[in-house]
Amino acid sequence: MKDLKEFNIQFVGLKEGTHLYEYEIDNKFFESFNFDEFESSSIKVELEFIKKSTLLELTFTANGYVEVPCDVSNEFYNQVVQAVLPLVVNFGPEFNDDNEEVLILPHEAYEFNVAQYIYELIVLSVPNKRVHPKVLDGTMDSEALDKLKELQIKEVKTVEETDPRWDKLKNLITEKKT
Repeated sequence: MKDLKEFNIQFVGLKEGTHLYEYEIDNKFFESFNFDEFESSSIKVELEFIKKSTLLELTFTANGYVEVPCDVSNEFYNQVVQAVLPLVVNFGPEFNDDNEEVLILPHEAYEFNVAQYIYELIVLSVPNKRVHPKVLDGTMDSEALDKLKELQIKEVKTVEETDPRWDKLKNLITEKKT
């Protein structure tokens, strides 16, 4: 996290009102968090920072893509990332980030780092199940999909014949009733 100083926002010297920050996010950013699930990434994050007399309002907006492997075919594709994260920063006696929508900073704080919020915004906006768009529309050709089709159960055969041993057991039950 030492190389993420560009994400520090010093709010003490800022005038009240709206301030805009823009960040270009790539894989170097994720390496700082030891996160390596993305093959490549290109995301533009805009931060609308509104300073008020008693609190700060932040709205993070992320747009771009991350290159990830498909869970079905293992082929890489660009997963679109579009996400918004509102955050209210209030001041109190001690640091508290228990609530995901409200961050409480100590009264003596003069800056804070937004890198963690950008990281969480992007990582949580990528779906858990990643499916290549060509798999969804049926136009992808890959060895993995061919093998899955080959191994797919075509139809379930119903067994009409019963095991003769079971038939003898059924006879015992019916003999007992009579």
